[in-house]
Amino acid sequence: MITLAQYLKRSATYKLFTTLFSEVVMFLDTIGGIIQLGIHFISRIFKDGISGKELAAQCERFGISSLPITLSIVGMTSIIVSSQVANEMVKQGGADFVGMLMTILIVREVGAVMSGFAITSMIGSSLASELATMKVTEQIDAIDVLGVDSVGHLFIPRVLSGILMMPVIVLIASFVGVLLGALTSNLFSGLSYRAYFSSVWLGLYMKDFWVSLLKAATFGGTIALISCAFGYNAKGGAKGVGIATTQAVVWSFIAIVIWDMVFAILFFF
Repeated sequence: MITLAQYLKRSATYKLFTTLFSEVVMFLDTIGGIIQLGIHFISRIFKDGISGKELAAQCERFGISSLPITLSIVGMTSIIVSSQVANEMVKQGGADFVGMLMTILIVREVGAVMSGFAITSMIGSSLASELATMKVTEQIDAIDVLGVDSVGHLFIPRVLSGILMMPVIVLIASFVGVLLGALTSNLFSGLSYRAYFSSVWLGLYMKDFWVSLLKAATFGGTIALISCAFGYNAKGGAKGVGIATTQAVVWSFIAIVIWDMVFAILFFF
């Protein structure tokens, strides 16, 4: 005879709740592991210092190598949005506010968020696969055997390069996005460049720039930390490298959206 407890364990509701509970536990465990590595990384900065040569190499990788794809994604997003917004606003008599709307949208959101997605896809996945390969081939273990702290050695230049270079990337990408918005508005709606740029500063303040740069630095550090953390904890050979890279990209996307919401609530509500 089936007892009540056995019946409940066989039910779809019980299986659903157990699955959700296991997912929540895994989610919290993952966040805890990333935070733990982040604290370890910060402590090693004061103990080991910063290698200028390695930091410069990672900054070049993070900034210069990723700039073409970042500008492409932000630029195309600006073209898509302005091609639809400008034409409708001109029809409704809002031509004097097209530049303001596009600039606020790009500086506050599109520049940082789309750059974050581009950096995650190119640099974040590269960092995760690089460290994961080192992990499964026991290169990281060899670093520890030599008496060098592997977290400090591997994380410091990569995470700092993300924090330092992401604001520069976002600043350049936002500038390009505003210019392409003006070009697209002129082509699709006939809006003059003078009308576009004269309205750019109507609703844009220095606060928007500072928040955008702070958001960019947060995105860059988070992407690098998450990517390095998943790569560092990879297991299981070539398959483990693929899993770590996928997890790093997915978690970085999630982190960008969460951080973006936090910044919106703190500075614009």
